[in-house]
Amino acid sequence: MASLSSVSLSTSSSETSIFRSTNWKLSVLTTVVRTFPMIKKSRTQINYVAYVQSHDVNRPQSSIRSTSFNVEGSGSTTSLDEEVKVDTSGVESTKFPFPLFETQSSSSDAQTDDSASLSIAVIGATGVLARTKIFPALFALYYSGQLSEKFGIFGYSRKKLTEEDLRAIIAPTLSCRIDHQENCEEKMDAFLKRTFYLNGGYDNQEGMSKLNTLMEEVEGKFGANRIFYLSVPQEALNDVASSLAEKAQTQRGWNRVIIEKPFGLGSFSSHQLTTSLLSNFEEKQLYRIDHLLGRNTIENLAVLRFSNLVFMPLWNRSYIHNIQVTFSEELGMQTSARYPNGYGILGDVVHSHIFQTVALLAMEPPVTLDGEDVRYEKVKVLKSIRKLESADVILGHCEADSGSNSKDKDNLMPTYFGAVLHIDNARWDGVPFLIKASQGLKKNRYNVDVTDSYEQLVHDVIDGDNHLFMRSDEVEVAWNILSPVLSELDNNNVTLEHYDFGSKGPDKADNLWAKHGVKWSDD
Repeated sequence: MASLSSVSLSTSSSETSIFRSTNWKLSVLTTVVRTFPMIKKSRTQINYVAYVQSHDVNRPQSSIRSTSFNVEGSGSTTSLDEEVKVDTSGVESTKFPFPLFETQSSSSDAQTDDSASLSIAVIGATGVLARTKIFPALFALYYSGQLSEKFGIFGYSRKKLTEEDLRAIIAPTLSCRIDHQENCEEKMDAFLKRTFYLNGGYDNQEGMSKLNTLMEEVEGKFGANRIFYLSVPQEALNDVASSLAEKAQTQRGWNRVIIEKPFGLGSFSSHQLTTSLLSNFEEKQLYRIDHLLGRNTIENLAVLRFSNLVFMPLWNRSYIHNIQVTFSEELGMQTSARYPNGYGILGDVVHSHIFQTVALLAMEPPVTLDGEDVRYEKVKVLKSIRKLESADVILGHCEADSGSNSKDKDNLMPTYFGAVLHIDNARWDGVPFLIKASQGLKKNRYNVDVTDSYEQLVHDVIDGDNHLFMRSDEVEVAWNILSPVLSELDNNNVTLEHYDFGSKGPDKADNLWAKHGVKWSDD
């Protein structure tokens, strides 16, 4: 089999390609995209095959080393069953089983008492996100037996509803796995009976005190653990966090708080938000959720980086010329609705998802795969990334954006981000990381099942596994990288390059890639 001239890693949310720079050719090919076996989804998996071949013409074609591996997630553990097939040199074939992300957070509250009840409060329970993503994800966890037997789901919002009203709202959004339908209606009824509702204001300590009373009534006299999912507007986060910290935390177990993007609206507001959150909670209690960064992406990158004997010694500047990261999705939502912070795709995708992906690709091997060790290495490599300069950035806006009505014409938001990142450390010195994040390009590469991601990520919060979630200093460093670009946007010093729906993006982006001698693998 002939070898290919690139290394590429395709996952459900991004594609990474690395072009060779020396005398090895490598390729990783995806045959199937894995989706978690859950709501209305059939079971598939990601299957990668890697080929490495020397340029030594004297070596026979049979000397190609072929490595294939499957990655399947199950709960919070993934086992890699890898078989290395070697050439005619006489080395024996070897099998290596590697457990991935088997450990939990090192925080002291990570251990869960099996006798304790679990209460999950969704603050902002009547919003679109809660109805369409959070409650279906919670039901999927219940249906698959991943919630405590003694659990309660609590909705809290400003709307004056009864418990039956809330149950009627969320019932149509619940569904069972297509491959496992028995007892479906019975499971739905049981889940809805364990779902409760309370009306109250976001800054209302009395309301949070009543929520605490309701939760205690359902929990009973035994130990209780609580998760608070803050599905509220950005401007309400501080008030909600302060009120629930004061009035709704349990004293009989652990408390964890899930926060949705965006994590601030820039460096200053992000710092204010972090300061407020840390005045009410410890860092180990905070879980900043990015549904685009589901477990599949992380574990596939971990397999490629740390559990594959082919790539480990080659993952550095001596063998890699550049790394490309692509994120693309359809235009299905108004920009003003999707990106409320004014920074468009920079705040929604680049700050969290793209920089997280780059960090996982570029970080040094962690001491362990414990959450804090992984996050430490991510922060360290993000601090090594230079702040972006205007010469290394292209911002664009898709003409087909449904949010671009006449009212918005003078205040368009970026739907395209092209950039070259430089990492100043020994491993990556001189290796450009090329980023292309966009809406409405000719190929839709956005294949993340959002409900699937929510199910997995909420399960991680229950387990106390925090390696997929951004730490406070990680959020700050990511905003700092973008700060020069955001400042230019604030001062109206940036011209958004227009591109048509279905095109390959702004024409001027080609000039940026050409400066680094790069042709994109998807062009």
